[in-house]
This record gives sequence, structure tokens and C-alpha cells, in this order.
Amino acid sequence: MDFLTLFLIYLCFVLATISLVCIYSRRKQSFLARSVNGAAQILSFLIPTWLQRMTQRVLHRLFHTRSCLFVVLHIALQAAVYGEYTWEVFGYCWELEFPIHLLLLPYLLLAVNMSFFILCSWANPGIITKSNHTSLIKIYAYDAVLFQKGIMCPTCNMEKPARSKHCSLCNICVHRFDHHCVWVNNCIGAFNTKYFFLYLLTLTAMAANIAVITAAFLIQVVLLSNMMHGSYIDNQGQEHAIEILFLIQHLFLIFPRIVFMLGFVILLTLVLGAYCCFNLYLASTNQTSNEWYKSRRYGCSHHLALQPQDKRVIYKNIYSNGIWMNLKEIFKPHTVLERKKKA
Repeated sequence: MDFLTLFLIYLCFVLATISLVCIYSRRKQSFLARSVNGAAQILSFLIPTWLQRMTQRVLHRLFHTRSCLFVVLHIALQAAVYGEYTWEVFGYCWELEFPIHLLLLPYLLLAVNMSFFILCSWANPGIITKSNHTSLIKIYAYDAVLFQKGIMCPTCNMEKPARSKHCSLCNICVHRFDHHCVWVNNCIGAFNTKYFFLYLLTLTAMAANIAVITAAFLIQVVLLSNMMHGSYIDNQGQEHAIEILFLIQHLFLIFPRIVFMLGFVILLTLVLGAYCCFNLYLASTNQTSNEWYKSRRYGCSHHLALQPQDKRVIYKNIYSNGIWMNLKEIFKPHTVLERKKKA
């Protein structure tokens, strides 16, 4: 086994271990978590110490410090997809007389998406400072479960407002903290959640739109060539009707970059679509990713109570005000003045 293969295997194992540790770190250790920790300890004896340290430094640089690496990767992937779409798919579809507005739609979506990307990256997510701390701390009530009154941020030396969190990557406390997004190199908080949601939505639409156009082109090629009514002869000399798998292989030989791109954007559409649905669920229930994750440690109920039998805290989301008001809060965050009017 060569050095590169060994390094890649070790890197994949470290990434998998980190993912599992993140999932189980705040819960009681399960059998699976203990097994992973044991495997990591055994593997540590097999991997050279210098390689372990180098990998840890690289992972720390990637995931525990603020970096533009993922932003560059994000732009590079977009450039690669749009380069292939423009270079081949657009020209072929133009020759097949696809509607021009359909072919230009991905470029319109790209322009809109890049606008929200820039807004999301550069907008203030809701940084809590000494000057605005007094006003921000009055906006949300403490639920006494996820957010306790009187808890101080040791780094910022301020009392944490309800729904806020200190981001270790940006080294700031963020109002209504959702998460730190490496793809935009910024925290997602009260004041840029709307930009992030629209960025995610347009990114999903971009991938889906290119996937539909590319798939339509390949289907058109198959129909015009009358390929589905043909047959092929295998290695044993037997004749078979054209099957889907053979058709995909044949198209890959003719249009390798287009078929590869189609597979990538389809996968991207599914992943982004699922994440979009999750964010829509969070928005409609007035939760953040941080709150959703933390609430998994508690039972969910329509009532907030301390159960006398087992003394277990039951969590209730006190910030939800109905779907319409929850969605409105995303696009128009609460202010102290609005809260005083409600009170």
C-alpha cells in the first residue's frame, strides 16, 4: 500500500470519527460511540505520530478556523458546472431548437444566487457588542431549558442573550445564532438568515434547472437516434434488447463530461433539496439549527414541565408564533420596539 492510499484511508477515518464524535459528544456514549473511540485508539498505534499531527493540523485549519478555502471550492464547482453547460449542453440544445428562455434561465438563477451569496457572506449576522447588548438581550425571553438567564460568555465577557451563541470560528457572539456556514465563510444569525435561505433556495433551483435541461437533451438524443428500438451483442455473441444500464454506458462514452455533470447536479439537487426542506421546517417552527440540535437532548412536548417521576426536563419551543409569523420573523427580525408594542 503506497503512502497516498494510506493517507487517504486515514483521512477518511478521521473525518468519519469526527462526525460520529460530534453526534455523540453531548449524549451518553452508546456502544457504537465506544467502538469508534476504541478503533481510533487502535489505529493511532498503526499510524505514524507525525502523520497524525499533520492530519490534525489540516483538519483544525479546515473546520476550526475561519478560512476562504470552502468559498473558493464552492466557486470552482459552480464555474466547472457552468463551464460544461455553456461549452457543450447549451450549444447542443440550441441546435436541437430548445426554447431560448429555458436555456438562459440557469444564468438568471446564477446572477440571483451570487447576489444572495454576497449578501449572506458580507452581511452582519447579528454580532453582539457592548453597544447593542442591552437592546438585544430584551428581544427574546429565556426558556430556562436551552437558554438560562445570567450565563456569561467567558470570551466576550457579556451575559448571553436568549437564542445567542458564541462562534468559536469568528470569535463573536451572534444574536439568534443558527450555525457557521463554511461555504459562505460567515455565521448565520438573525440578520442574514433570510439571505442564507434564499441563497440555498436559488442554489437548489440552479442545480435542478441544469439537471432538467441536461436530462432533456440526452433523452432527445436517444429518441432521435431511435436507440431504444435497437439491440446489442454481448461477449458470448448473444443478442439483447437495449437496457437502461447499457444506454447510460453508451451515452457516457459519447458525452462523458455531460453525463458526469448530470450525475453530479442530480446528487446536488437531492442533497440541497433535503437541506432546503429542513431549513423550511426550522423557519416555519421558529427554530435555529443550534436550537434543534440542543433540543434533541430533551424530550419534546407541548408543555414545559419538570416531570416528578424521573425529574426529566421536557422542552417546549416557546418562540413559535404560528407558521406565518415565524416566516415573517425570518425576513423581518424582531426589534425591541416591536416587542414593547406586543407587551
